[in-house]
Amino acid sequence: MDFTFGICSSPGNEEKLNVIIDSIERQNIENYEIIIIGNNAIKRDKTTVVGFDETVKRAWITKKKNLITKLAKYDNVVYMHDYIYLCDGWYDGYLKHGDGFDICMNSIINRDGTRFRDWTLWTDLEGFLGSRGFIIPYDMTHLSKYMYISGSYWVCKRHVMEKFPLDERLAWGESEDVEWSKRVRCIYKFSINRDSSVRFMKQKDKVFDYSSDNDINMLKMIRW
Repeated sequence: MDFTFGICSSPGNEEKLNVIIDSIERQNIENYEIIIIGNNAIKRDKTTVVGFDETVKRAWITKKKNLITKLAKYDNVVYMHDYIYLCDGWYDGYLKHGDGFDICMNSIINRDGTRFRDWTLWTDLEGFLGSRGFIIPYDMTHLSKYMYISGSYWVCKRHVMEKFPLDERLAWGESEDVEWSKRVRCIYKFSINRDSSVRFMKQKDKVFDYSSDNDINMLKMIRW
C-alpha cells in the first residue's frame, strides 16, 4: 500500500514535524510521500513543504487540506495536523486491514493515553440518546450514516476527497469536519482499522462522552 501523508502545519513547528516524519520513516513504507502545508524550514527525504499565506483567512484549515488532495501522488491520503505522530506498527496494521476502504479511521490516542474522537457517533436527531456525540466501541460498525470523522486525522481515498472537498468557506473551529462528514456519510461507509493507531503530542479535550452500557444496548438496535 502506498501513502501520501498530508500535514497541516503552522509556522515554526519544525520540532514536532521532525517527530512526525521520524514516526513515518520508522514504518518502512516502500512508496510514500510527505506534503507539509505551512511555512516551515524542514528538509527531509520524500518531504515537500508548500508555503501558505496565513493572513488571507485565519486558521484556514480547509484550504490546506484541499491543497493536500490536489498535490497528492498516491490514492491513499492521510490527513493530519502537526501534533500527531504514527505509533509503531501503524503501516503493518493497514497492510492487515487492507486497501478496500473509502474513508478510514483508526485509534487516536490522546496525550494522557485515553481515546480521542476516533470512532464517533454524531446525530442531529432530537432527543437521540440525549446528546449529539458519543465515542463508541470499535466493534460497532453498523452506524456509519450517523457518524463523524474528526478533522484532526483521517485516511481517505484521493478520489473521494476530489469529489467531496472540504468547504473552504469554513475555517478551524467552525465545524468544518462535521459539515464534511454529513455530506460523505450519505454516500460512503466509514471503515475502522483496529490494528493501527496514532498519538497526540499535546492533550486535547475529547468533548464527546464515552458511550455507556445503556447507550451501547440502544445503539445495537439501530439499523440502516
